[in-house]
Amino acid sequence: MAPLLELRNVSKIYSQGLLSREQTIALDNMSLAIDDTTPSIIAVAGESGSGKTTMSLLALGFIEPTHGEVLYKGRNIFKLGKAEHLEFRREVQAVFQDPFAVFNPFYTIDHLLTVPIDKFKLARSKKEARNMMEDALNAVGLRPEEILGRFPHQLSGGQRQRISVARALLLKPKLLVADEPVSMVDASLRATILESLQKLKRDYGISILYITHDLTTAYHISDQIIVLYRGAVMEAGDVDTVIKNPKHPYTRLLIDSIPWPDINMRWGSTDIQAKEGDYGATKGCRFAARCPFVMDKCRSAPPPLFKLESKRAASCFLYEEFPALERENISSLFVYNI
Repeated sequence: MAPLLELRNVSKIYSQGLLSREQTIALDNMSLAIDDTTPSIIAVAGESGSGKTTMSLLALGFIEPTHGEVLYKGRNIFKLGKAEHLEFRREVQAVFQDPFAVFNPFYTIDHLLTVPIDKFKLARSKKEARNMMEDALNAVGLRPEEILGRFPHQLSGGQRQRISVARALLLKPKLLVADEPVSMVDASLRATILESLQKLKRDYGISILYITHDLTTAYHISDQIIVLYRGAVMEAGDVDTVIKNPKHPYTRLLIDSIPWPDINMRWGSTDIQAKEGDYGATKGCRFAARCPFVMDKCRSAPPPLFKLESKRAASCFLYEEFPALERENISSLFVYNI
């Protein structure tokens, strides 16, 4: 049986202009199979410019890959018929970063929630539609009597973000792509939104692709993690294993940047350059210009993913004594294929 969603050897390359030969590789040869048999949360982490959002836009079908294919149940999402495309849009939903920009300020929340119900013919009556909206709002910790009838500007950022989750929940999706869903809300509301995401997985069987630069939240809510750097996978596997004992120098840098509650711990203890060196070089390892362990071979060819353990792989020549892992088999690292 084909996976629900699959990125197969996907690359996305942006050109600087019509006449320019300069190119930026936003995502390079990325492969990931997402199954819907066992719900799980997988984090895609990395600093700004690592390719996280590009990956989410490709998975949602908002942009086309330069190379490779994005498949929905084994079929290219850009070649689906009308009925199949509608099914794809229902089963793969999104929650975006900015809760202030996703709503039309001229419509009430009632209207915003009614649109997907009407478009996908989910209710047979207005009363049934009302009940569906109330159930979805309750599921994300909002009181319908305080939300319905109001305009977006009358609500807080945290409320609007949870409404986005509720709107997606109305369609009973199998996969939710959440792109930095808590980065623009107050710290006091982040736990509530993250708990809503965990509830979707636990109570509704919805898998989540959690895009983030925050390894702290990734650790707390995710089952697996993929660490990206300049469009390439640096390390991947079980989130507990990767966060507690990072192997790739770049993952170590990210972990070392987390502010742990220990006054005796010195930040920045990992000896890695803070600024990018030769950013344009892509012939070898993308992290070579910043890596304290760089070797000549790192600059001449990109390392494959080496399988270090049953649930972890790292793209680094420091581990070349381990067997190389086919990039299209990255999902085999996960205990549960999401």
